[in-house]
Amino acid sequence: MAKDNYKKTVVGMFLLLGSLAAGAEQNSFSLTSGFDYSTGKYGTDSATDILYIPLIAKYETPRLTYKLTVPYISIKSAGGVVGGDGSPIVIGAGSGGARTTQSGLGDIVGAVSYTLFEQTDSSPLVDITGKIKFATADENKGLGTGENDYTVQADVYRTYGAFTPFGTLGYKVLGDTPTTNFNNVLFGSLGGGYKINQQTSSGLILDLREAATSSGSPQRDLTAYVSHKLTSEAKIQGYVGKGFSDGSADWGGGAMVTVGF
Repeated sequence: MAKDNYKKTVVGMFLLLGSLAAGAEQNSFSLTSGFDYSTGKYGTDSATDILYIPLIAKYETPRLTYKLTVPYISIKSAGGVVGGDGSPIVIGAGSGGARTTQSGLGDIVGAVSYTLFEQTDSSPLVDITGKIKFATADENKGLGTGENDYTVQADVYRTYGAFTPFGTLGYKVLGDTPTTNFNNVLFGSLGGGYKINQQTSSGLILDLREAATSSGSPQRDLTAYVSHKLTSEAKIQGYVGKGFSDGSADWGGGAMVTVGF
């Protein structure tokens, strides 16, 4: 995806759906990890394959949620696409040569969310989140841009029995590199989750995002997911995604496991 592909949606989904408990009456701590794999040409001549393995620590209080994501990332590409905070960024057409694989620490992301409004009979739950993507990935390997990014977003949820519609609206300030001037991007998502039973839920998410460069393409992605509660403190989530623009991965999927403490 031109800037943040469907993987941004998916990683955000795990955090976003986990935040539905942000109004809990007691503090909690959890760890999430797993894998995300995607492949796509992103408007270039050859495919870029990305494996993203995050470790996400989350601490929740009744109104505040703190999250820290420390990822490992591996990119097989002929160039032109670099890693980001869980998603690729198209910066050129690539070298046209053989694809090579680069791996290492990705960009660490810190986030703080505040529950502005609790859900009531007449109003939805509203979270406000600020994020910083720290430029910890090696830009010489194409694992990141080498610059910090800053994001602010609002998430809205409303439960109607077994169905929970949700949406996100946000704005991201991208750090320019010595060779690339990025556009700041407006992004949003719409989705819905359905509680099949006490242990299992599923849903769909449509993710939209502006192009990060003047020559890039916007993001258009659809993700389907299933979440299953293994115990009162553990759950597993799997998903598949499909992109519908040159700014998106052709397809991808993955799974995450969350354990509470």
